[in-house]
Amino acid sequence: MQNQFDGIPNDEWEDEGPSKSQLKRESEALQDLGEELVNLKPTELAKVPLDEELQDAIALAHRLKGKREAWRRHLQFIGRLMRSRDTTEIEQALDVIRSRHVAGNARMHKLELLREKLLEQGDGAINELLGQYRDLDRQKLRQLVRQAQKERQEEKPPVAFRELFQYLRNELEEVI
Repeated sequence: MQNQFDGIPNDEWEDEGPSKSQLKRESEALQDLGEELVNLKPTELAKVPLDEELQDAIALAHRLKGKREAWRRHLQFIGRLMRSRDTTEIEQALDVIRSRHVAGNARMHKLELLREKLLEQGDGAINELLGQYRDLDRQKLRQLVRQAQKERQEEKPPVAFRELFQYLRNELEEVI
């Protein structure tokens, strides 16, 4: 059977690889990966296995960040550099970094919930917390909770509210 448009029989068509759309999606994904690398903190970036050319390109991207169009074009360049490399090790390193961020966010969320519980339930929640973590200073904890409750009632800036969170984070960060 012949195709009516080009005169070539259907059985003679050969698969010529990925479509143009698929290639574009893959290059955009690599460009996004490059942008994620550019947005990492220097300590996190040091944990990602990069060759010298990519490191230089990322350093240049940091200098171009305020220049909108130059930064966009440079991200495209980084995407092109990524196409010629095996990115599995880079993606694995980024997965580790992402999981740390998720764990850190979960820990902060637990501390925020604990602070809210202390403010809502008062001494009962303080006693329960001290039963679990005996190293906490009861007097300081009660004082911060009372001050934070008073700030809420009087609609003042949340100074003690923040101090309570900082105290909980400093004391419980390793155990939560």
